[in-house]
Amino acid sequence: MKKLFFLITSLLFLITANAQDDVYPAKDYKGVLFIINGTIHVGNGQVIENGTIKIENGKIVAVGQNISATQDAKVVDSKGKQIYPGLILPVTDLGLKEIANGVRGSNDYEEIGDLNPSIRSIVAYNTDSKIIGTLRASGILLASVTPQGGTISGSSSVVQLDAWNYEDAAYKLDGAIHVNLPTFIARPNRFAFFLGLPQDHVDPTKQALEKIAEIKSFFRQAKAYLQEPTHKETNLKFEAVKGLFDKKQKLFVHGDQVKQMLIAIDFVKEFGFDVVMVGASESFQIADLLKQNNIAVILQEEHALPATEDDDVDQPYKTPYQLQKAGVLFALNDQHDETRYRNLMFNAGTAAAYGLTKEQALQSITLNSAKILGIDDRTGSLEVGKDANIVISDGDILDMRTSIISAAFIQGRQVSLENKQTQLYERYMKKYGLMK
Repeated sequence: MKKLFFLITSLLFLITANAQDDVYPAKDYKGVLFIINGTIHVGNGQVIENGTIKIENGKIVAVGQNISATQDAKVVDSKGKQIYPGLILPVTDLGLKEIANGVRGSNDYEEIGDLNPSIRSIVAYNTDSKIIGTLRASGILLASVTPQGGTISGSSSVVQLDAWNYEDAAYKLDGAIHVNLPTFIARPNRFAFFLGLPQDHVDPTKQALEKIAEIKSFFRQAKAYLQEPTHKETNLKFEAVKGLFDKKQKLFVHGDQVKQMLIAIDFVKEFGFDVVMVGASESFQIADLLKQNNIAVILQEEHALPATEDDDVDQPYKTPYQLQKAGVLFALNDQHDETRYRNLMFNAGTAAAYGLTKEQALQSITLNSAKILGIDDRTGSLEVGKDANIVISDGDILDMRTSIISAAFIQGRQVSLENKQTQLYERYMKKYGLMK
């Protein structure tokens, strides 16, 4: 029996090993690198034609025209191509969920319990996820890995997408605490009538306000605890939100409704938190109020139906422009399980068709995301002193037809664009004699 178990285990190991992508993280490049002759989209609204980027030891040291490459340096010629900052996913379950809808063994994004501020998503991040390689090939080089579930889900961390393990991947640790606000809208069970089940007549507003009172009570207790000079016992949950009170962390509040956003504003006024609204599909209705209270917005899904039947049919497409016009700092995201986050740049392209300029749309997935995540001192734009997180595209990265990534660099390292999908493509091109 033991021999049979050993044989089965060995076979499973071999099958799994052979199924892994033969793609390894790039080694550090210590030296000088020039990217020349491309159209540089800096990410701050500036565009440099026929420009050059000089990189030393992973950092950008010069950007502009008339920069001559030295003979001993590595040179990447991007003539006729477009150069962009690496794209950023600001809220994602990447590396925490491998197969959506049904395979529990591949999911590690949600913890048991309701108030879990001490949960750290970074320690569950799987750098061997097959999805990561497909994102690099799409130009997405950074992501904020975010826990889900409960009322307070835990902390998110920013990772770079070319690493051996989560320690290597970590770009900014525990930068935000995530809170899921209750809905103020009654959502009846659509199948209750057909199944003969009783309809739930609970007042959603009353239920929501009770939950919000519970959240506020938690933060009030945490504030009192943190003001104590010493503690008889350490409270891990209160310790986990210390950064909210000293501004080292941001509070990411998940909710779409105006009433939920008003609660978020109340958090700012009572606790002084630095708040970011996630979802916020109705944010266009109170854009001026969000601006007044310095609340940033991450729009979760742009390729979607309107949030309510009273909205314009194209409202999700117009919301970015309306926030831009009101002066609200906002970023775009893609959380769709089917596209697995690869519509990020095309969401921005849609926003550009509905009011934003191309460079403003680009900022919404690069520099704006970096500002919201608190990493704009290191990335988000191609400026001197920042990490060389760079994407080279054959054409417009916001356009589905021409967004073809030919090279990508993370902290100056040229990373592989190979992934499971490219491997399968080559496999079956070879099988049917279609290889050039």
